[in-house]
Amino acid sequence: MPGPDFILETEAVEYLKRFQIAYPEHRLARTPDEAAAAAAQIGFPVVLKIVSPQVVHKSEVGGVAVELGSAEEVRLKAAGILETVQRNIPNAVIEGLLVCAQAKPGVEVIVGGLRDAIFGPAVMVGLGGIFTEILKDVTFRVYPLSEEEALKMLGELKGYPLLTGARGQKAVDLKALAVLAVSVARMMHECPEVAELDLNPVLAYPEGLMPVDARLSVTEKN
Repeated sequence: MPGPDFILETEAVEYLKRFQIAYPEHRLARTPDEAAAAAAQIGFPVVLKIVSPQVVHKSEVGGVAVELGSAEEVRLKAAGILETVQRNIPNAVIEGLLVCAQAKPGVEVIVGGLRDAIFGPAVMVGLGGIFTEILKDVTFRVYPLSEEEALKMLGELKGYPLLTGARGQKAVDLKALAVLAVSVARMMHECPEVAELDLNPVLAYPEGLMPVDARLSVTEKN
């Protein structure tokens, strides 16, 4: 049996749309000039991300640029990204560049889906940054998942006070995070070809949230 394959981010976003999961406004550009034109249509600032089936961790190979504030800056950064990725991964098939609206800063959260060999579809939520990388501050549930249970998941996190207004910060929209977790659970249940979904980071706000990167793997492509 072949292992799962990560699909392009543009394809992953189509899965998100099916389950009413938000994503920044974006355009796929094939050239630096197309990227500059797309950025002007979206509005500045924007983010550029390489789109290639051989590049899963885009930032590790110089495939991301953020906070780009003009068409000329986008054009230059796009050319630089294409050159850098081709140099770092010579065999990469580059589909283009995803030009995305730059999301406003928020509390970083991770929401993911996976398919356990024994328990089936499952959902993970966690705090971003060092809470995930060092402290492994995540929790899991298997399908089915209710909003009430998703809220309990958030309450289990060591970094939960960061979500509820620690150190004078505003509390984030816990209901929106719970709804997102439920939507991911539904995707894992209703799309058996999806092996893994990683929304990282999800930027949580006092009202609403915004995933700003999506990695999705499938066991077979449709």
